[in-house]
Amino acid sequence: MSIENMEILESSVYPAVTPQEKEYDKTVREDIEQFRAHAWKYQAGELSDDDFRAQRLRRGVYSQRQPGVHMIRTKVPGGTLTAAQLRQLGQVADVFAEGKGHLTTRQNMQYHFIPLPKVADLLHMLADARLTTREACYNTVRNVTGDSMAGILPDEVFDVRPYARQVAYAFLHQELTDSMPRKFKISFSGSPKDRMIAAIHDVGAVAVTRVENGVERKGFRIYIGGGLGPMPNEAHLLDEFLPVELIVQRTEAVIRLFNKHGNRKNRNKARLKFVLKERGWDWVKETIEAEYADILANGGVPVPTEVPEGFGGFVSQPPALGNGAALPVVNKASDPEYDRWLETNVAEQKQPGYAAVTVLVPQGNMTGEQMRGVAKLAEDTGDGMIRVTIEQNLVMAFVPLANLPRVYSALKMIGLGLAGANEIDDMVTCPGAYSCNLALTKTMNLGAAMVDALKNHPDQQVRKLQIRASGCPNSCGQHWTGDIGFYGNARKIGGKEVPYYQLLLGGGPDSQGIVRFGLAIQSVPARLAPTAARRVIDHYVANRLEGEKFRDYVLRHKVETFRALTADLAKPSEMFTEIYQDWGDSEAFSLQLGRGECAS
Repeated sequence: MSIENMEILESSVYPAVTPQEKEYDKTVREDIEQFRAHAWKYQAGELSDDDFRAQRLRRGVYSQRQPGVHMIRTKVPGGTLTAAQLRQLGQVADVFAEGKGHLTTRQNMQYHFIPLPKVADLLHMLADARLTTREACYNTVRNVTGDSMAGILPDEVFDVRPYARQVAYAFLHQELTDSMPRKFKISFSGSPKDRMIAAIHDVGAVAVTRVENGVERKGFRIYIGGGLGPMPNEAHLLDEFLPVELIVQRTEAVIRLFNKHGNRKNRNKARLKFVLKERGWDWVKETIEAEYADILANGGVPVPTEVPEGFGGFVSQPPALGNGAALPVVNKASDPEYDRWLETNVAEQKQPGYAAVTVLVPQGNMTGEQMRGVAKLAEDTGDGMIRVTIEQNLVMAFVPLANLPRVYSALKMIGLGLAGANEIDDMVTCPGAYSCNLALTKTMNLGAAMVDALKNHPDQQVRKLQIRASGCPNSCGQHWTGDIGFYGNARKIGGKEVPYYQLLLGGGPDSQGIVRFGLAIQSVPARLAPTAARRVIDHYVANRLEGEKFRDYVLRHKVETFRALTADLAKPSEMFTEIYQDWGDSEAFSLQLGRGECAS
């Protein structure tokens, strides 16, 4: 290890204290240096592209469509960060990534345009704050996502954060999960509303309780086999009630089945959902039960009794609540913008006198300065913790109600005071062709155009709709789950390539709170996608029944209605110069794809 990295070790945000923490830190640092050695060999021509590809993907290092630079993905287990960790993420952005970071729909932080020689030093800087990129990519257990409102809202069954951390740590750096047939995704939701979309996960755990012999027990309703991508599949219910103390063993049983029987020959059929389709539910359940029985009888992956300090935001002694003394002084005069922010971005907690504040981060893109600003705010007036949402936003909890005007003023000062969190103005997108090899279209530019077209809509029900978009069918933007969804594709018109988006309608939770997938309508040119969205929304306003939810309205009118509504857009009779250009471009669209390293 270099002298520079030794200095990093000594200045760690979370210095290793316990034997477990020291062993964890040693494992992480050795792994980073092993990657550095692989990178040197690759640059010297001693390692092939394929051999190096497996090494870097295991460590969350993706190739980009731009040669010579990489995207680095940092896992945030359970979606929880300490203020110190967010501050460190901001420092990493400034030192390595031109001051920028991107929040994903799986509670990760991504950095783009990182030259390979700098990657190992970046990984050490993350490790200083107990943050890791290990298995954020590749055929592994990806970042374990957790309810961003855990522990604070009245509708909660119980706080799922300890169990999300336990599962994340249990399967990190394990031989069982090091090279599976394909990626494996796990989520934890603490609310019956299932804020973490169990239906799209390989294992989705939703908090439930049961009374046994007069005693209330905590457990999980377990769903398995969900997934998005070009062929989405809703998860199956495996367990109505699984005691919380068995979550690691039960998850391992599902992973064992997938590891043994997943398709290792055809990447396009390698997810767990295809095992269910090909083998049938009865066979899958029977096989899981056999693996589960073996684990209970003979043991399996060790079940963590504790996790290292800082992992998944865990701290043994949480900081005292901030008193707000460092907040800016504000004018008490009425402010309509503040009133709107209060309505859309603030939720009162079950703890009297406190609120959870959602910080709207447009399409998940933040600067290092903004990261440090939010970290300071969380310390000054909250519990010193920050939660990452799957809508690419941040949440600060335990903000005293009396401090809300000053918190709003402080957020405005760092460019994060926007209202409309989780509404139609708060569009979810992946980076798209900005950096991704697989993307066909520049999704974030579409997002900006869509927000311009729909912002400040006067209809309250329309404002509550969510739009999600991806630059290709692989669903990094989770387009199947939006009220309105788009994913990028392309067509040729008159021998020229034209960027298109497939329009989807009606995704999201049904009346029971279970997330359902949207209906595919048809593809429209990228430049006409905002027009298509406006037409659908205008039709909804004019034709919905009283109190009718958007999904119910879509199902009542059926696909044919919306195809007819947008038919002239799908095949425009008159072409114009911009139709051959993607949003944000001045040159003609060109379909350029690299080797697939799906980022979802």
